[in-house]
Amino acid sequence: MTPAEAGRSADLLVIGGGIHGCSTAFHAAQRGLKVIVIEKDSVARHASGVNAGGVRRLGRALPEIAISERSMQIWYGIADLLDDDCGFQVAPQIKVCETEDELDRMRARAASVRAMGFGHEVILDRAELRSYLPAVAPHAVGALASLRDGFAQPYRTTFAFQRKAQSLGVRFHEGLAAQRVSREGRDWIVDTAEGRFRAPVLLNAAGAWGGEIAAQLGEHAPVEAIAPMMIVTARLPHFCDAVVGAAGRPLSFKQMPNGTVVIGGGIRGHADRRSNLSEILFPALQRTAETAADLFPIMRGATIVRSWSGVEGRMPDDIPVIGPSARHEGLFHEFGFSAHGFQMGPGTGAIMAELIATGQTDAPLAPFSIARFAGPEASATH
Repeated sequence: MTPAEAGRSADLLVIGGGIHGCSTAFHAAQRGLKVIVIEKDSVARHASGVNAGGVRRLGRALPEIAISERSMQIWYGIADLLDDDCGFQVAPQIKVCETEDELDRMRARAASVRAMGFGHEVILDRAELRSYLPAVAPHAVGALASLRDGFAQPYRTTFAFQRKAQSLGVRFHEGLAAQRVSREGRDWIVDTAEGRFRAPVLLNAAGAWGGEIAAQLGEHAPVEAIAPMMIVTARLPHFCDAVVGAAGRPLSFKQMPNGTVVIGGGIRGHADRRSNLSEILFPALQRTAETAADLFPIMRGATIVRSWSGVEGRMPDDIPVIGPSARHEGLFHEFGFSAHGFQMGPGTGAIMAELIATGQTDAPLAPFSIARFAGPEASATH
């Protein structure tokens, strides 16, 4: 093997430099693996760098809760883990109910979560809601809340994982597309413009492009490219210490320490996977702004100073693909987080590194198998 070939060889190849790829690379390096990350653009270029930054257990799909809880424990110690606090702050996550029907649905939701053995979701009555959100509109009747969730800075967090991974020897190749993925003996081969990379283990963490990587290897994953949009306002007097959603319509809302307000919540622009670009759709952004103003009258005079979006991968059932291939030994997937993967990044990275390094994990990954999108033949191992 030539020196150049040796430099392109590892124990684990990761395709994708978002938070999940960077987190898994870091945790795998902690376990002693030699890791290479291949990123077609730049680290945190897409959804991992431009999302709302919610560190949220609240309202998770029920199969995600156990992983989200594991990730939350990592978030609480993120500064010590990465030598960077990532802008993480503990703050209540509150989903405001505007009608009694919405509040009843949230009560049922909280009961379901308790029945699973988790106690982080609680109901706030009208008075309790106002103790946390004094500026909320008079018509709000209560809320579902997770009081020790929080928020962080996405770009900073993803880069912190990258820096820490690099300090452990992980090599990042940015601006380098994975042109073709194949198998040669026991190794996975990734062909790029800089030559062939090889390793016995391959992780597909390619986000909105994860389905294309999987398809090269005979696995079906119907990933839709979406473009969640965000707004930031000029500074306002302090009025909110929580991250706020709405039970009946899309919203993610928080006031930053400098007084600006960041608003999102799932309203989407246009995403183009081929060009790597997303487009702001301003009429849809107006609906987001109107929702914020309906719930917080102080927002009616706010000035929007900037908006943005990023390309994200969404699965048809709105939960990600996490875990081993259904067809190939040494192949793993971690993509399609459907606009709510940021909080899970530290936890899924730790889980995937554990699975790759040891061959096992106690994390409940069955609901996230890529096999759920294929026929019975997909369960056969080749």
